[in-house]
Amino acid sequence: MEYQYPIDYDWSTEETVDVIHFYECIERAYENKISKEELMEAYRRFKKVVPGKADEKKLTDEFEQTSGYSGYLAIKKAKESNEGEMISLAARKA
Repeated sequence: MEYQYPIDYDWSTEETVDVIHFYECIERAYENKISKEELMEAYRRFKKVVPGKADEKKLTDEFEQTSGYSGYLAIKKAKESNEGEMISLAARKA
């Protein structure tokens, strides 16, 4: 896909990598599938970089506008899933 990930240029390289990895995990949930554990670990790392709910919403909304993939729905599905389950939202692309 041809779009840019929403990032903050004040983040360190490691923080930027963690946020981009989270976006990539959301993409995988929509385009293929991803394990609950991998998605939730990426989300935990994302939350260390973006701890505030307002900032999280702003970034995930920007990501959804450019990609069509909802971080909110991906995390919601992961939280509702059992350990070891694969997450797939392929049929739910916005």
